[in-house]
Amino acid sequence: MDETAGFVDPGVSWNRLAERMGAQRWPTGMLYVVATPIGNLGDLSLRAWQTLSRCDAIAAEDTRTSRALLDAWGIHTPLIAAHRHNEAAAAQTILARLRLGERVALISDAGAPAISDPGARIVRVVREAGLGVTAVPGPSAPVTALMASGVTSDENPAFVFAGFPPPRAAMRQKWLQHWLRVPAPLVLFESPHRLRTLLDDLARVCGAARVVTIARELTKQFEQVVTLPLGDAESWLNGDSHRGQGEFVIIVHEAAVEAGSGEPDAPVVGLLDALLESLSVRDAARVASRVTGQSRDTLYALALERRGNRR
Repeated sequence: MDETAGFVDPGVSWNRLAERMGAQRWPTGMLYVVATPIGNLGDLSLRAWQTLSRCDAIAAEDTRTSRALLDAWGIHTPLIAAHRHNEAAAAQTILARLRLGERVALISDAGAPAISDPGARIVRVVREAGLGVTAVPGPSAPVTALMASGVTSDENPAFVFAGFPPPRAAMRQKWLQHWLRVPAPLVLFESPHRLRTLLDDLARVCGAARVVTIARELTKQFEQVVTLPLGDAESWLNGDSHRGQGEFVIIVHEAAVEAGSGEPDAPVVGLLDALLESLSVRDAARVASRVTGQSRDTLYALALERRGNRR
């Protein structure tokens, strides 16, 4: 048997794909917003590699961090700093370059720029100036965690991404109470030195039975994704000192609906009221059912009641 049967030379495939990328349109005077790996260097897409190579400059959140990525991929495009503290000035520098017909890429340290990272201000300035912005999609820590958790479904795909909680306990608990009113899984970021306090606050707000997914070091060598009740989180962390290290995405699952209980709670009623401002009773019930997973018939009857009360 020929052991080489079916083997594809990666060099040939790579060159063929690079040729196809080169044949695409690469408009000038364009800001390219490029997602970069969140840990695994291999997650940079072929399109992102070509974009970063073809641009005249790359605006980076941290030029030292980004240089390591670019060197690994053989990208020699000049870097300019565009971080939280100079974003307004960087936006004007980028705008001037675009008006000269240059291509400029925008990247953050990891993942998608402008999503819990600097970049949104630059994108807005460029758009308001009437110039083009192209997003080059790629790695995303919230989406990666959702994929690994199985918390959503095609019947009920809703989730809420809220980023980092406030650092102070009182503000954090109030913030959590606000976001947890939304009837959908809540996706958070947290640093390792505040992870335990976040989980403690979640237990206070939600109760020890509420289920969470803790996703640690996603796409990296020591990646872990575990789903457990909040009451078990401390013992899980204490089981291995390494479990409290790294970068974290936390997903707070929706509260379990008690068997035999079809009575919608206050957040569902609030959702229905908001939907009824612009949708029919039928459509409001349909959307609310898709978001919450509750019976459409129950929600339709409630929507009729809420619409009647308004009148």
